[in-house]
Amino acid sequence: MEEAIIIEKSVIIIAVFALTMLMAMYSTLAERKIAAWLQDRVGPNRAGKGGILQPLADGLKLFAKEEFVPNTPNKFLFFVGPAISMSMALMTSAVLPWGDKLHLFGRDIILQATDIDVALLYVFGVLSVSVYGIMIGGWASNNKFSLMSAMRAASQMISYEVAMGLSIIALIMMTGTLSIREIALGQNGMNWNVFYQPVGFLIFLICSFAEANRTPFDLAECEAELIGGYHTEYSSMKMGFYLFAEYAAMFISSTILAVLYFGAYNYPGMDWAEKNWGVNIANVIGIFVLFIKICFFIFFYMWVRWTIPRFRYDQLMRLGWKALIPLSIANIIITGIVMLLVD
Repeated sequence: MEEAIIIEKSVIIIAVFALTMLMAMYSTLAERKIAAWLQDRVGPNRAGKGGILQPLADGLKLFAKEEFVPNTPNKFLFFVGPAISMSMALMTSAVLPWGDKLHLFGRDIILQATDIDVALLYVFGVLSVSVYGIMIGGWASNNKFSLMSAMRAASQMISYEVAMGLSIIALIMMTGTLSIREIALGQNGMNWNVFYQPVGFLIFLICSFAEANRTPFDLAECEAELIGGYHTEYSSMKMGFYLFAEYAAMFISSTILAVLYFGAYNYPGMDWAEKNWGVNIANVIGIFVLFIKICFFIFFYMWVRWTIPRFRYDQLMRLGWKALIPLSIANIIITGIVMLLVD
């Protein structure tokens, strides 16, 4: 029995990691296609039908490019930086529920790599470590522009993590749990948390843009000021790791938004479908529903990138410390008052 559970969990972990890599890879194609659509041009259309093989061509190009290592006394850290960024982006997916459960081989299989009681703390712990990948890479590059970019990235990620954590506190007060699976289960039907925590959702959404270094918070990769940012000195697959980590972080952020606030795999009529069509069919539909929500948020990330110009650095920090943090504290207070009145 224990061997079956180990095999089951191993298969789910491998599937989740492969899914995260696949989504990150094809998000690069989606980014270029959506940018082309918004700017009234064609976009990638040479590698495969409609450019479907373009991510594979880009990966092959990165593998084949010449490896360049700058004259730095920190060569070990220069290699460690991209590895940390990529590892942290993948580790977050381990505690996210991708569906309810499937009844296969005479037993219920939970569609989650691991379910821990403090999954939200785990997510924020991993997010707090991910800043080291950028900071170490920029510092070890022995380039003043890369170091400036890394300092920008670290300061904005730390600043917005405070507001993000405070926005989640109001959600924890309302749900009474740190388990992401229990939060997902509590949003059955259309009982989604976004209807009870709209301000918390908005704060979390804005902070997720800053955490993923996406426009309008991409000051760390501001080409006009910092050449290419913290990965200026990187080439080949080390550069690819940083790029994939950004898109993997965008996919994971979209998943967290969908799970915490938009009902995860729940949809209207799910109980009816489970009663009439069976648990497996109802939950498979739920998996597709979750991915529709994730794809919507990924599209929203890309839409914002090609629509809104980036902030200045002082505007970025002012928004984080003087607007989002006080707003998230006020949201906690209001949530507590409402809960007391309702009780």
